[in-house]
Amino acid sequence: MLPVLLALCGALSNALATVLQHRAAATVPGSDGFRLRLLLDLARRPVWVAGIVAVTAAALLQAVALARGALSVVQPVFVLELPFALLIASAAARRNLPARSWAAVGCLVAGLGLALGASSPSAGTMHVPMERWIPALAGCGAAIAVLCAVALRRPPGGVRACCLAAAAAIGNALTAALIKSSTHLLDGHGVGAFLTAWQTYAFAAAGVGSLYLLENALQSGPLVASQPALTLGDAAVSLALGVLLYEERLRGGVWLVPALLGVALVAAGAVALARTPLTRRLMGPSG
Repeated sequence: MLPVLLALCGALSNALATVLQHRAAATVPGSDGFRLRLLLDLARRPVWVAGIVAVTAAALLQAVALARGALSVVQPVFVLELPFALLIASAAARRNLPARSWAAVGCLVAGLGLALGASSPSAGTMHVPMERWIPALAGCGAAIAVLCAVALRRPPGGVRACCLAAAAAIGNALTAALIKSSTHLLDGHGVGAFLTAWQTYAFAAAGVGSLYLLENALQSGPLVASQPALTLGDAAVSLALGVLLYEERLRGGVWLVPALLGVALVAAGAVALARTPLTRRLMGPSG
């Protein structure tokens, strides 16, 4: 229960960060390609700095949750970042959510609960040999490269934002998998082992890279295009990494039916939120 509560707090903090970062990203000039100075430009804006503080808090909550819970349990909870972000954006704009939006939020929350309850992910091993890390790192890296290549061939807009957000989602999931390994080393072998482990520097690099991709996604198109890809992609890839890397087990058999129904409800809720007119006005590009 504690890992889930920590993940909920992390999702709320991430949602706040996303809304703040989106506002900041909308104030810097656009670009047809990746802007190497984008983070430097954003760092001059207090609202973006506040978003980074929220991201840092979310990362700490995520690390503690991953140290105590399964990757396939903790990361899917972060799908709630999407409704949290909408609620925060609507509150900031002093607007009430219509019944349609509340129904979509309820669909997403119910779907997440049903999927996790039916699949009942169990903790696996904490020791991941290098022969399992290599294909995971290569596969995630290749997927990110393909998504970035597709994004750069598209003009600014929904498709480009979606591709970059999906790439950021893969990076986020990989970062979480690496954090889980690093925190295990910290707990079991102390600070020295943590500071000398390759996973520590890999998750730092993956985290910075994912943040960079997310900032470009937020600048490339509306939040309603990037946010569903970010949250759903993170949950799906994290689930796969939990099974493949940490040997976490999911309940099968007849339980696959309600689990898949839950996934469908999550997807339907996310898409419905993305299509809500109020969501487009509140969370689309400003200016």
